[in-house]
Amino acid sequence: MQDNSPKLKRVFDLLEMCVKVHNKSDVFANKVNGEWHKYSAVQVLETVNQLSVGLLKLGIKKDDKIAIISGNRPEWNFIEMAVQQLGAVSVPMYPTITIEDYRYIFKDAGVKLIFVSDTAILKKVQEAVSTLEGIEGIYTFDKIGGVKHWEEVKNLGEKEDFSILEEYKNNVSKDDLLTLIYTSGTTGQPKGVMLTHDNIVSNLDAIVEGKFFDLNTNDRALSFLPLCHIYERTDIYVYLRFGASVYYAESMDTIADNLREVKPSMFATVPRLLEKVYDKIVAKGYELTGVKKQLFFWALNLGLKYDPSSDMGWWYNTQLNLARKLVFSKWQEALGGKVKLIASGSAALQPRLSRIFWAAGIPISEGYGLTETSPVISASLVNPPDFRIGAVGTVIPGIEVKIAEDGEICVKGRNVMKGYYNKPEATAEAIDKDGWFHTGDIGIFLEGKYLKITDRKKEIFKTSGGKYVSPQLVENKLKESMLIEQAIVVGEGQKFPSALVIPEFSALKEWCKRNNIEYTSNAEIIKNTLVKEKINEDVKDLMQSVAQYEQVKRIELLPALFSVESGEITPTLKLKRKVIQTKYKDLIEGMYDN
Repeated sequence: MQDNSPKLKRVFDLLEMCVKVHNKSDVFANKVNGEWHKYSAVQVLETVNQLSVGLLKLGIKKDDKIAIISGNRPEWNFIEMAVQQLGAVSVPMYPTITIEDYRYIFKDAGVKLIFVSDTAILKKVQEAVSTLEGIEGIYTFDKIGGVKHWEEVKNLGEKEDFSILEEYKNNVSKDDLLTLIYTSGTTGQPKGVMLTHDNIVSNLDAIVEGKFFDLNTNDRALSFLPLCHIYERTDIYVYLRFGASVYYAESMDTIADNLREVKPSMFATVPRLLEKVYDKIVAKGYELTGVKKQLFFWALNLGLKYDPSSDMGWWYNTQLNLARKLVFSKWQEALGGKVKLIASGSAALQPRLSRIFWAAGIPISEGYGLTETSPVISASLVNPPDFRIGAVGTVIPGIEVKIAEDGEICVKGRNVMKGYYNKPEATAEAIDKDGWFHTGDIGIFLEGKYLKITDRKKEIFKTSGGKYVSPQLVENKLKESMLIEQAIVVGEGQKFPSALVIPEFSALKEWCKRNNIEYTSNAEIIKNTLVKEKINEDVKDLMQSVAQYEQVKRIELLPALFSVESGEITPTLKLKRKVIQTKYKDLIEGMYDN
């Protein structure tokens, strides 16, 4: 991978790079009426400039706040780049959060304009702003009768001289605020993370310098993780930096089809989606018969032993090459056939998933970071492989990481946020007087080099026997069962840990089918004695590799997944433990009644 691109100072400098260095015909692409609509580098730059001028005509000036609430689509990036060029500040928000959260963020940030994608979000936003002052306009990406459309802003700048923008762009420094990203948090009100241009640019520089991504102008990337989160957003900037085209998935439901159509070289994901892909593949394997079924599970069991950082020996390698030709080649085809790497973040990746995808010839780079660190702190190098399975790679260049006395991971560098908006006390709590950002995560270095996350500092609890339990470690172990999708480990002050478990219902249906058990509904099947025995058996087996005092002794099955809508998880899929424990208080107490 070569990078001959000019150095960035501000994130919007990527626009000039798109034209002068790469000048592609498909910088962005999305599906319109069943066809991929492509935007060239020249079109992207022109559209963004028109929007910037249009925003100026609407009275937007430096440091004004503009909210964007939408799924992934080119308009999202057009608006946020246009906002950047003026020195204004984008406030991206999840489409799934509550009306109360919208109202709080609009007011706290002092939002002036709001861009939304569709009718559903529009209705929520209209209700949220009904009692607020200072909102000067709401624009939609979809055309909706009686509502202002985003192209109205674009049209305002259509016939203007773009040279007027130079003064505004020159007035934006690397230390100016780029975006306010409100973290959902597992407790309390959202906090606005202030990220500057230099925060993000430093992260891009480090990814380039560390050669974590192997991309070029012939590559495509598929985008489907929420752009309102800094993880996917920074990835988009990385793609632009290397000239890779960005294709936006139509929806989370069409990812499989879009992967086959786009044939991406890379995409970013979260472990839960990889788990679903794996479970679906294995479920299909069970449907096979005869030699095909034997070959499938021979390849699967071979892959589960793979370690990409070790020479597995001649005999193993010979078998793996055969397995890749006969079985794993179909996995690669399902992802488009051209994947160079998958970036996995936001939560811990099951070691078995890392092993099996690598064995299948699909490299996974597991990384670690937070919104407050722009986001990347560490990543796994895939070419050549330099990581340890179960760890989150090596610290990226240009930042420092230390493990505090209590095990907390602390970070210092250009990528660390400016602070929390309007919350100086929270900022002082997160960033100490020496400039170290305290992540709240507990971790260790393996071999003095590879960072491993072991738990969240505030989530560790103590049993009545005085032993500390790291619930995330145990939960991740439980999810190694193909029949378990979600789990929360509880047991503060109790004799032993227990867990609330939600089955992977599609896999459970297949298991019931193979065992001649009638499947009526999720609610009914979790009461089935044989199902309970099977999942309890899986739990017991998995707990053998866990310390005695951390072993889950009892479980209760739940009929529905924890969700954002129910308030049980955050939009980034983190468990809201207090909410869940309060909601299922009686069920939890019942596990300790005798």
